[in-house]
Amino acid sequence: MFVRIYQPAKTAMQSGRAKTTQWLLEAVPTHRKNPENLMGWISSSDTFSEIKLKFDSKEAAIAKAEKNGWEYEVVAPHSKNFRPKSYADNFAFGRVQ
Repeated sequence: MFVRIYQPAKTAMQSGRAKTTQWLLEAVPTHRKNPENLMGWISSSDTFSEIKLKFDSKEAAIAKAEKNGWEYEVVAPHSKNFRPKSYADNFAFGRVQ
């Protein structure tokens, strides 16, 4: 079994970074998802792909994967360059537009 360990990015619906501090361990799907003939719902025979485990640190997620004998890939989080700005900068003389 192959799992991916990563820190989730913030969603478009949130302005803060509240749920981006935890690490997720998520299984990579091994089977295709097929539409069911009767209702048209999407189904899969791979039930492990539905599980997402949350950890406080990357090391704890790696330890869980190694304990269960899973192959894993650690995806490094993207760093964001934050430049603090002031509201007064919008009206500053010589502002670049």
